[in-house]
Amino acid sequence: MAQAGTLHDAFIDELRDTYDAEKQLTKALPKLAKSASSPELRAAFEAHLEETRGHVERLEEVFASLEEKVRGKHCDGIAGIIEEGKSIMEEDFDDATMDACLIAAGQRAEHYEMAAYGTLVAWAKAMGHDEAAELLEKTLDEEKAADEKLSMLAEEGINQEAADAAHPSDQEEEEEDEPAPASSKGRTGTAARRTASR
Repeated sequence: MAQAGTLHDAFIDELRDTYDAEKQLTKALPKLAKSASSPELRAAFEAHLEETRGHVERLEEVFASLEEKVRGKHCDGIAGIIEEGKSIMEEDFDDATMDACLIAAGQRAEHYEMAAYGTLVAWAKAMGHDEAAELLEKTLDEEKAADEKLSMLAEEGINQEAADAAHPSDQEEEEEDEPAPASSKGRTGTAARRTASR
């Protein structure tokens, strides 16, 4: 009977999966950057591409610290997320909507990676692989920062620009429907009359 695998085996398996995911993302991020209309979004994807190359090197350091051979294992999860991103890029959206969708695609990848690195850090700490845990935690922090940057770009304009393009008349109607503010004098007078009539 074959010996059951241990947490260490699962850890190495997850490391190889994550290593492959990062390698796949080094090929996908330039395509996201190229498809972005917003200069800030393009710059965010390009900056994260450089970070991702650093994540690959950092994972190689993790393998070395564990005296394990550097090897990837095909990551189906990130492959599916990248495939979804490709489908989005083939859509005929207006520029702002495409940027909003590219942010969504980027954040799907970030959240997948944050889950993977969070697990790796926890397992490394539990097994006393302190050097590996420290290296992996640096990458986890960078993934969280990249996710926050994408959220900020979405919330500070891209989502609203896409929404305005989707419903241009709504905004105009809201502006027309806004009543003129009543003067404070008129409101005080009414309140005073009500009080007096009681």
